[in-house]
Parts: sequence; C-alpha cells; structure tokens
Amino acid sequence: MTNDVKEIFTGAAPPAPAALAAKVRTLAPSMTRSMQRVAEAVAGDPAGCAALTVTGLAELTGTSEATVVRTARLLGYPGYRDLRLALAGLAAQQQSGRAPAVTADIAVDDPIADVVAKLAYDEQQTLADTAAALDTVQLGAAVAALAGARRAEIYGVAASGLVAQDLAQKLLRIGHVAHAHSDPHLAVTNAVTLRAKDVAIAITHSGSTGDVIEPLRVAFEHGATTIAITGRPDGAVSQYADHILTTSTARESELRPAAMSSRTSQLLVVDCLFVGVAQRTYETAAPALAASYEALAHRHSPRAGR
Repeated sequence: MTNDVKEIFTGAAPPAPAALAAKVRTLAPSMTRSMQRVAEAVAGDPAGCAALTVTGLAELTGTSEATVVRTARLLGYPGYRDLRLALAGLAAQQQSGRAPAVTADIAVDDPIADVVAKLAYDEQQTLADTAAALDTVQLGAAVAALAGARRAEIYGVAASGLVAQDLAQKLLRIGHVAHAHSDPHLAVTNAVTLRAKDVAIAITHSGSTGDVIEPLRVAFEHGATTIAITGRPDGAVSQYADHILTTSTARESELRPAAMSSRTSQLLVVDCLFVGVAQRTYETAAPALAASYEALAHRHSPRAGR
C-alpha cells in the first residue's frame, strides 16, 4: 500500500461502526493472512470481540498483539481501544435490528423469491458499505476537478466499461465534454493528448487491470488530473491517481461474480460525481439537461417521424 493510500485510511477520523464491515470487505484482500484472521473475526462477531482485550483477540485469532494493533490501524482506528468501541457500537446496532446480520449465499436450489430477497439485501448492503467508506474529501476534490475540466476521458473494460459509458453520457447531458474508452489501444492514444486542464478517470474493481492502468499512467504523466474508482485502493492503479474513490463489494459467490456486485457500488460513485458536478455547474448544467430532455422527447414524438 502506498503512503498516499495509507493517509486516506489513517489520516481521517475513525470510521463509524456501520462502516467497519465495509472496511474489512474492501481491505481484507490486501492484508496478510494473519491480519485477515483478525479482520474476519471482528466483522463476524463484533459483540464477542468487543469483550476481548488485545491479548484475548490475539489468542482467539492465533496472531500477535502487534498484528491486532496493525489491523486496527489499517481499518482506520488509532488503536485497539478505538476499534473495540466501534465493535461495541456495531453490536448494539445489530441487536437493535438497524444493522442486520449478513444473509446466506444464493444456493442453486433457492426458490426465486429467496433469490430476489438475497440479491436485494446484498445490493442494499453494497450501497450502504460504499457510502459509509467513501472519502468525501477525495470525492469533493474529484468533483471540483471534473467541474472545471476542459474534457473528461474515462477508461474501463468489461463491466467497468459499462459504468464508464454511464458516467460519460451523464456528463454529456449537462454540457461537459466526456468520452468513455474500452479499447485499450485507443485509450492510450487518447491519453497522450491530455494536458493539465483535462481529467482522466480509471474504473477498475481489482485495481490491477492493465488495460485501464496504462492509459491512466499516460494521462498522469502528461499532466492531467487523474481519478481512480476502485475496490482496491492499494492496487497498482493508485500509483497514478491524484484522487482515489473506493467502492465496496458484496460477498462474491458462485452465482454472483464480482462484476455484478462491483458494478452496483461503481454506479453509486458515478452518480455522486455527476450530481456533484451538476451542483457546481448548475447555471449551465440545468439548461443543458433540459435541452437534452426536450431533444429526446421530440425524437420519440409521433410527429417527429413525419
């Protein structure tokens, strides 16, 4: 993890209890196995772990006191005492029903009604986790950069490419010059033309998608402001990102690949960016949005085809 990424998670105020699960889910893949055991323990049984001393949690997870403290700090807490307070708060929320327990994975023989209920819960939890963990300082800086940009170029492939298209068309509708790129060769060719007044955005859940990282690197080296929307803020993409917007992901299962759950959180971040830019540029954004509505309405009017 780079120093800049560490500052995102350790330089701000400790996350609220409800954000703890989101932090664990986002950061666990980048932790050592011993730290993962600590993180999984506190997320799985907040009430039980809140009652343990640092020594007790170390013994429970088969790790050391130093590992417990390092895990607490990586999750955004100054020390283990602060993590215990958050665990107690999360346990209280779960007992009151405000933070429901995680549901079971979708099974092959689940009735369709159960599939709907489980997917709805997971989608809801993914959105809540993303909102809780999203750094609003980073988001505000990204919005400011986009609002004043000469043009915005957005890079994403596969499912993330669909999200890139969504952001591009949203920005276009409020009068901003924006393009989405999923072809890696065209993306790099485009990135070469970017300069200081431009913004480049990379969307990659894994944080390690080479076809997305490369154009962001080129844009970064040519002076553009760069933004990464990723579920892995410690991934390679962060090396070339001025601003990092972290997404959360629901539990991946055999019938629900990462692409499905990551898309949900990416779309929330995209909507936050769009609304923020629209607010900052309201005097021009509102007329542009109205004009796009009118143009589309006219296109689909029965009289338009005559």
